[in-house]
Amino acid sequence: MHITTIGFDADDTLWHNESFFRLTQDRVLTLLADHAERDHLETRLIAAERRNIGHYGYGVKGFTLSMIETAIEVTDGRVPASVIAEIMAAGRELLAHPLELLPHAREAVEALAPSHTLVLITKGDLLHQERKLAQSGLGDLFHGVEIVSEKTPETYARAFARHGNGPDRALMVGNSMKSDVLPAIAAGGWGVYVPHGVVWELERAEAPAGHPRFHELTDLGGLAGLVAELG
Repeated sequence: MHITTIGFDADDTLWHNESFFRLTQDRVLTLLADHAERDHLETRLIAAERRNIGHYGYGVKGFTLSMIETAIEVTDGRVPASVIAEIMAAGRELLAHPLELLPHAREAVEALAPSHTLVLITKGDLLHQERKLAQSGLGDLFHGVEIVSEKTPETYARAFARHGNGPDRALMVGNSMKSDVLPAIAAGGWGVYVPHGVVWELERAEAPAGHPRFHELTDLGGLAGLVAELG
């Protein structure tokens, strides 16, 4: 069936993201190095993020609050106010970090925009994601933008029905197997996995090897060719 709609993830699909989070995390863990071993600090931070996703959602603000919570926990409540202030400053810097497009992101979007309905479907803080899209210079090429709290099969079914001809004629592109590929396939669409860098622990999942609607690319440079082949 002819593909008419293409969904793009944003963070680490169109532009760099996780590497900046990792640098910020390293900075904060160094501040707490006198209180616990690095492996223990990382474990406690991941546990805090896992607990807090349902309360704070995805993005820098939730990440910053989880780092503060971890600092309080590992110091038994004795973390200096100066450390809390440094964590908050690190979070603000992360929000203000300049956007950097990934290789082939612009050419992939520009190549497909004339022939397909493009939808940006991403998780994260609303204002931050809107600001990054504006900075990317790609905003005018998208027919619709969906900033969602979670990416589920129902999320994709609604988004592709709202902006296209339904999930069975849609393809989702992203770097997360858990959020971008598996639920899009479950909704009835195609899922294209484009891995990039280190995968956040909460986004890990097994690939649906052998599934007829699953494809993997090394980068976005091959996306237009794949869509033409499928379509």
